[in-house]
Amino acid sequence: MSSAACSATSTRRARDKAKEAKLLDQIDNYQTHVVPIIADIDAGFGNAEATYLLAKKMIEAGACALQIENQVSDEKQCGHQDGKVTVPHEDFLQKVRACRYAFLELGVENGIIVTRTDSLGAGLTKQIAVSHEPGDLGDKYNSFLDCEEISPADMKNGDVVLNRGGKLLRPKRLPSNLFQFREGTGAERCVLDSITSLQNGADLLWIETEKPHVEQIASMMDKVREVIPNAKLVYNNSPSFNWTLNFRQQVYDAYKAAGKDVSAYDREKLMSVDYDTTELAIEADERIRTFQADGAKRAGIFHHLITLPTYHTAALSTDNLAKEYFGAAGMLGYVLGVQRQELRQGIACVKHQNMSGSDIGDDHKEYFAGEAALKAGGVHNTMNQFA
Repeated sequence: MSSAACSATSTRRARDKAKEAKLLDQIDNYQTHVVPIIADIDAGFGNAEATYLLAKKMIEAGACALQIENQVSDEKQCGHQDGKVTVPHEDFLQKVRACRYAFLELGVENGIIVTRTDSLGAGLTKQIAVSHEPGDLGDKYNSFLDCEEISPADMKNGDVVLNRGGKLLRPKRLPSNLFQFREGTGAERCVLDSITSLQNGADLLWIETEKPHVEQIASMMDKVREVIPNAKLVYNNSPSFNWTLNFRQQVYDAYKAAGKDVSAYDREKLMSVDYDTTELAIEADERIRTFQADGAKRAGIFHHLITLPTYHTAALSTDNLAKEYFGAAGMLGYVLGVQRQELRQGIACVKHQNMSGSDIGDDHKEYFAGEAALKAGGVHNTMNQFA
């Protein structure tokens, strides 16, 4: 290559690098006063038409993103509870298309759809998928069913039987009339759910897991990215997980696999305060601290969210306050643990009257009554003590 060509290539690379840096700066420092709303519409609350009507209402109310999951609407469970039941892919994809239609009908070209799969912890399906030929999407879904091979003579009244490769297979059907998946197929089903969702209009994935484990998440996302390289994941950093126990057990298992002596630890009792200052516990806490960064880098987690943190924060602080206030500390329990911290940390709600809008009320009174207005923010307002 000539020196001129090399120079041109270097110039182009430098220009591209500068352009990328400028773009990243715009993203990192972007500010908006519009609060983006992700509306969780569970499993759509009915068929695809019901999902479309609900999605439309959510978008009209200001949602820029919709999150929908592949559970059965009338058997819907929390993602961290047992007894979850999924639907065949085509049923779910109809609802994904319904969400997209609602966005487009309302003129929202860039609406976001987040598709959540609960397949990792869902061992049941309400129905067998429709399949027209070997290897189609319905056949793939049915291939995960727990079946036994039978002969025509083994068939009983009311049996549902599948024909696969010339063999008669009877899916395991429970008294609830639900069909059971084979154990150990959850991760494979999550991968298929994720790929098909992205291929049919989804923008982001959500894989619900039973524990916060970066490598478990990454093992599924690696397979998704073999098909869709830019796949991005939303992940729920849920308080439903026992983060302390989970990560201490992960470190314990890593130590043991590496041949390190773990005789000082009881794996099932690692939550104990007795372990708080140990090397294992300190490393576990460090893994928790870097979980978001590690998950983003290794597992393609694009958006970390946390459910119910304010509920748990309020419950803990209220319980602690009650113990102090009605205990030996009395009023000092509130002052030390709450008010003094608000003042020293600059928490605005220490002026709770202002936060409730009393100053706005004063403005209104002045507009309406002029000099005759009885304002709340006068010299005798106790909030002045916090100025």
